[in-house]
Amino acid sequence: MRTLALIIEYDGTDFLGWQIQPSGRTVQGELEAALKTILQTDIRVIAAGRTDTGVHARGQVVHFKTISSMACGRLLKSLNGVLSSDIRVHAVKKVSDQFHARYSATGRRYLYRIIRRPSAIKRLYTWYVSYPLDVETIQQACHPLIGHHDFTSFCQATSSAEGTMCEIRELVWREYHEELHLHIEANRFLHHMVRTIVGTAIDIGRGRWEPTVLADMLDAQDRRAAGANAPPHGLRLEKVTYPPEFGIE
Repeated sequence: MRTLALIIEYDGTDFLGWQIQPSGRTVQGELEAALKTILQTDIRVIAAGRTDTGVHARGQVVHFKTISSMACGRLLKSLNGVLSSDIRVHAVKKVSDQFHARYSATGRRYLYRIIRRPSAIKRLYTWYVSYPLDVETIQQACHPLIGHHDFTSFCQATSSAEGTMCEIRELVWREYHEELHLHIEANRFLHHMVRTIVGTAIDIGRGRWEPTVLADMLDAQDRRAAGANAPPHGLRLEKVTYPPEFGIE
């Protein structure tokens, strides 16, 4: 029995998220079907994080166990030959049996992209925001979120059985010509957490909230205290990090 890890990229536009659903197309469903075709047995894969409907990923990590001795390079080529073009496997690695894509992870990094003018090409990967934004105010307002906090106000009510404490290690807004990007990294994220932060921050930037409101929202520990979720299609899982001994880059 071997434990294999995959680093995968996907365009979430036509998926009902990562996790298998009773009906509808999911990334997990497509990947497991491809593995079954190649390895001729049922395979269950476990991901570092479950992305929602419409959310994209560039560095999702999954693992599974198999008795197959197929070389990693051959499996990589076979998977990309079977999978649809909106999922690509970038690496197949043999890892220790102690590796777990979710529980071994020490950090996750997401990117949220906002565009300031309508775009036909970028419409599936950016949130178009038409109103003026004070980017400096947005960055300053988000500062209280950095660190170890209870993010109950920024997650779905039934978000995680593991609790609502998270440590945001980096939260930076950057302007790139017509786009505004949020780069955010934490040890873990709760369901809808990034999208709620973005939606609330944009309301601050357009003057709907006072710049000091985020600290009060954290203290409230009530989802009703924060703003609406930003749309899912602007969000992308960029990278998952692990201790160096696992050899996942």
